Amino acid sequence: MILLQSQSRYLLQILTNRVQNIAKGVELDCHWVEFDDVRYHIQASIKNPHLLHLSVSLPTPPPETVFSNGLPIGAIEAIKATFGTVVQILDPPRDGFNLTVKLNLSKLPPNEENKQAVLVKIACIREVVMGAPLRVILKRLASRSTLSNAGMIVPLVHRPYESFFLVPQVEKVTVVFPMRFNDSIDTVLAASFLQEFVEARRTAGLNNAPSCLWSSLPPNELKEAPEHALSANAGFVSFVIYPRHVDGKKLDKTVWSLSTFHAYVNYHVKCSEGFMHTRMRRRVESLIQALDRAKPDENANMVAESKSFKRLSIEDNSHS
Repeated sequence: MILLQSQSRYLLQILTNRVQNIAKGVELDCHWVEFDDVRYHIQASIKNPHLLHLSVSLPTPPPETVFSNGLPIGAIEAIKATFGTVVQILDPPRDGFNLTVKLNLSKLPPNEENKQAVLVKIACIREVVMGAPLRVILKRLASRSTLSNAGMIVPLVHRPYESFFLVPQVEKVTVVFPMRFNDSIDTVLAASFLQEFVEARRTAGLNNAPSCLWSSLPPNELKEAPEHALSANAGFVSFVIYPRHVDGKKLDKTVWSLSTFHAYVNYHVKCSEGFMHTRMRRRVESLIQALDRAKPDENANMVAESKSFKRLSIEDNSHS
């Protein structure tokens, strides 16, 4: 897996700590929320310290997306294929959650490297579940299978009430992200970042990367998309994925990169905003220091005045 989001790292930290201290049998009951409205709840008892229950609540899907039993299409199959016997899906899930799984830490591989690799995959369960429909379509692209929905728009949820769109074809899949931000400053920075992102793709070293386009208006691929899904204050980003981008091990990286693209952009926008704030504070501090140096020294002025002027009395004037 590539760079983990902060919330995935938090889950990985909990799992790693549990594995390392499983003999202590400490009770565990932890809730946390991901920044784009994904909720987690993990529990473990003293009685069965090697068993953990992990529940996940996904973003509220917009009306154009399709869920099956509260999960994206293909999510159940993706969980079974990714985690094997370590993870068991519980049906029904716990109240208020889309998915509850039981983790059996005793079934982790004995080899430390393989064990850590499985823990990292479990920490990325959100991407496994929400990226399942994307994985199905990209697998068909890799095998160049005939598609029943070729040329049709496939909306996939990735944020609360927000979709991104796939347009699958036999030789390529076009992925379109409507980019939305609540803050006006974030919107300006995101639009600027995305335009530079497109320009960077044109450099010689990235010839094999998927082609990337940015537009302030909806691209032609979304002409049949519902109107409410086309409001994007930071424009639209399109990627064209070809079979060479999803061959073999490239599939996992491509699914991850596309599933977390909005989070990737949001991260860089926040970093840019923080960097500019830091530069502004440093500039203000340097200006304040310059003003402080320009202030006259009152003590020095008083000494200069005492040396330059001598007050004479009447008697002194008469002697002179």
